[in-house]
Amino acid sequence: MIKDIVFDFGGVLTTIDPNVALQRFAALGVENPGEMINSYCQKGAFFALENGDITAQEFCCELSTMCSREISLEEAKHAWMGFIVEVHTYLLEYLQPLRGKYRLSVLSNTNPFIQSWACSQEFTPEGKSLKEYFDMLFFSFELNSSKPSHEIYLKMLEQGKMVAHETLFLDDGVKNINAAAELGIKTLKVENGGDWRKALQDILEKY
Repeated sequence: MIKDIVFDFGGVLTTIDPNVALQRFAALGVENPGEMINSYCQKGAFFALENGDITAQEFCCELSTMCSREISLEEAKHAWMGFIVEVHTYLLEYLQPLRGKYRLSVLSNTNPFIQSWACSQEFTPEGKSLKEYFDMLFFSFELNSSKPSHEIYLKMLEQGKMVAHETLFLDDGVKNINAAAELGIKTLKVENGGDWRKALQDILEKY
């Protein structure tokens, strides 16, 4: 039996592409941003931000050092938002009838810049925030741990009062899926920006 369904954010609820973000960070003055930024797990100050080791303001200080000029919070947010290609409102709306039968949550490697947007009325054209679609939100920068480490899944299970074998996790990253499965969580690997409705329904009917 499945009681909890957990969704990755980037790639599952949205289509993501790091190329625009790379261009924007390069335009700010970051040299070789591709060495620190990708779709799944960042490095250096970018990882420290997503892992909750530094604040948004501290990240801007680090970024300012990299770029040899002062970088504002607004400039950093604009660069990070380059990751987001599209929000799949049709998938978000599809999930709503399921909330009476399952608890719906998000587990995401992300940062305060992207989530300040996602948790605002700017998230969808209808003026809804991510919070309005889910029962619980688990963000790496708030949990001080990141996928694919086991730690973030264990924190999610504990804080959400979830049972691993009663939980289904959707993600577009193979390493993230494998790590969850190692802990006994049921998993569904999806494609970045894909329509996973039928695959999800098939699993729910199976269990």
